Amino acid sequence: QVQLVESGGGLVQAGGSLRLSCAASGGTFSSYSMGWFRQAPGKEREFVAAIVRSGGSTYYADSVKGRFTISRDNAKSTLYLQMNSLKPEDTAVYYCAASHRLLSPSAVEYGYWGQGTQATVSS
Repeated sequence: QVQLVESGGGLVQAGGSLRLSCAASGGTFSSYSMGWFRQAPGKEREFVAAIVRSGGSTYYADSVKGRFTISRDNAKSTLYLQMNSLKPEDTAVYYCAASHRLLSPSAVEYGYWGQGTQATVSS
């Protein structure tokens, strides 16, 4: 069973960048497709990006396409989310999650979740 721990959140001004990391342990990281989700106050959790086991294919929500990049390093058992050109509406708690499904945008397909890291974008 894989355990996930996110890091890298913080406070940044609009237009700035953050790089989130998600360290995996206790399982075979390379056997999981991975995803990033986010939840803003008063809103439902929403899909951000997903990546297949090999890292060869990715999938993004329209709201972040062209600004965010998901990647993974299977040798380090770590998932990343590079967030550029940040907007105040990107403010949320960001969660990484692991799935046996390929590139699913549905949270119900992910069986393992981290505790989340807060990213706040000021205007």
